[in-house]
Amino acid sequence: MNERATWDQEWRHPIEAFVAKELSQADSGHGIEHVRRVVQNALGLAVGTEARLQVLLPAAWLHDCVVVAKNSPQRKMASRLAAQRAVEFLTEVGYPHEWLPAIQHCIAAHSFSAQIPCETLEARLLQDADRLEALGAIGLARCLMTGGAMRQRLMDPDEPFPSRRVPDDTRQSMDHFFCKLLGLHGTMQTGSGRREAVRRTRFLVGFLRELGVELGVPKEDVERSLESALAESSDLVYIMGLHGV
Repeated sequence: MNERATWDQEWRHPIEAFVAKELSQADSGHGIEHVRRVVQNALGLAVGTEARLQVLLPAAWLHDCVVVAKNSPQRKMASRLAAQRAVEFLTEVGYPHEWLPAIQHCIAAHSFSAQIPCETLEARLLQDADRLEALGAIGLARCLMTGGAMRQRLMDPDEPFPSRRVPDDTRQSMDHFFCKLLGLHGTMQTGSGRREAVRRTRFLVGFLRELGVELGVPKEDVERSLESALAESSDLVYIMGLHGV
């Protein structure tokens, strides 16, 4: 039996059951299905590395075990609160004590808003695995679901693409692409995470271009807003589709 199968046999059921219970009231973009995808992302990114699954797997399962709303004043503390609760739970179920500090760091550092530097390979992998969930088709769906749950409007009716105004994702969901999502690939911590993030970002650019066509937004306004959001990206040419790669 390999390391992952051994860990799953001993620890997956109690940890997954705990997470499902804790997230029963989470919004639809941050429930147990999100956690399961992050676990799979983390395992995929860890292939060929020396990641310690005794750290990575529980951290991935427990990274969102405390529910804090996106618009809560405590949002920046969410990962720290989850890290503390995770260690408490793992201590209760008898998880090996020597792994707990590394698990706590992984969970605390995974969050975009926490701004905690990743000090271990497992922390870098978890951060990338979670951020991939904000990109591609899954990221698009989750962005709109979360915006709806927060009762935001879909877009600015006067200027859907923020080519001349400052984007504001506290008011309209589509602005979140320009405030955060289109630049997220540049924050990835691992090579495999970066490659997948760039691919998923290219998908988002294609979606936004199609949205511009359907809304009748002038192409130059769409392209200006995209280029502005991607201005600092070293992958700009590929993401924008400016050559045939």
